[in-house]
Amino acid sequence: MAKLLRTDLYDLHLDLGAKMVSFAGWEMPVQYPMGVLKEHLHCRAQAGLFDVSHMGQLRVPLAAATALEGLMPVCVTGLAEGRQRYGMLTTPGGGILDDLMVARKSDHLFLVVNAACADADIAHIRAVVPELEVITDRALLALQGPKAEAALAHLIPQVAAMRFMDVADVDWQGRRLWISRSGYTGEDGFEISLPREAAPSFARAMLANDAVAPIGLGARDSLRLEAGLCLYGHDITPQTTPVEAGLAWAIQKNRRNSGGFYGEETILAQLQNGAPRQRVGLRPDGRAPMREGTPIYAEAEGGTPVGVVTSGGFGPSVGAPVAMAYLPTALSQGGTVFGEVRGKRLPAQITPLPFHPHHFKR
Repeated sequence: MAKLLRTDLYDLHLDLGAKMVSFAGWEMPVQYPMGVLKEHLHCRAQAGLFDVSHMGQLRVPLAAATALEGLMPVCVTGLAEGRQRYGMLTTPGGGILDDLMVARKSDHLFLVVNAACADADIAHIRAVVPELEVITDRALLALQGPKAEAALAHLIPQVAAMRFMDVADVDWQGRRLWISRSGYTGEDGFEISLPREAAPSFARAMLANDAVAPIGLGARDSLRLEAGLCLYGHDITPQTTPVEAGLAWAIQKNRRNSGGFYGEETILAQLQNGAPRQRVGLRPDGRAPMREGTPIYAEAEGGTPVGVVTSGGFGPSVGAPVAMAYLPTALSQGGTVFGEVRGKRLPAQITPLPFHPHHFKR
């Protein structure tokens, strides 16, 4: 069995009393003594600091932007300097290999990919971009919540002027930080790439602020679920297309017109004619959560499953269970379906996403 990797904040996590778990080949904090529920609510009300150093950080020369663009349906070549956008790598059949963030810097593109997909992504991109550079000397932190701006601006005042999806390089104590105004909780916030040796001192400086608390993977998952955001390997996979997943908003008009990306035949046809199924939100009646894998039926009795829950649990900010599932498009517009939980079919209402409103700074 391969030894689990550790981030540069491993000792800090232990000092903070974190419960560590195996995640995508890494030893990561799932929660701290505050507990998942309180961590979640703290991030919604104040600011939470997440260690996301397990994610892959990559650099692509600007000269290879066109080649990279051929791997995804989003516009890369038209991305303005100092801006970032959400994207996805697609298969020839139109499925999703991974979702990622791509930022345009002065002389290169900076990519952040999911930890579990990093090795496969690197091989996939390097096949068309041999110059791809894997960044191994930087950590990655996320600061999320309504007080994130004030907390980070206390150390780095210029971040207050950044808008959602802006990126900037700034100095802190002689170290170069790459900051984006983004995140994956539905809250305002930032992601900070910084030299690995500076990560512990920077994290401690952030946590010295009373508004900032450390947040583990447990609350990170419930936060993104409430925000209606996809988790790779669960809500999006090589068997789901961007249109089915409700991610068509990320495909710019020029890419819809020009094509030239993996899976274009399937994706462009679905953009024009619709997809056979759709990712939807579910609000189960009562207090019993419908977790991943719960089969969904159209009727209270009889029939075969029409879908399956891809993410589900209790939504602390909503105060009730929430879930996401794929349903036939004809069923996805609203109404009641039934999830089979412990042998019983329980009703759930089809509802728009997100469950909790986004608070990005536009």
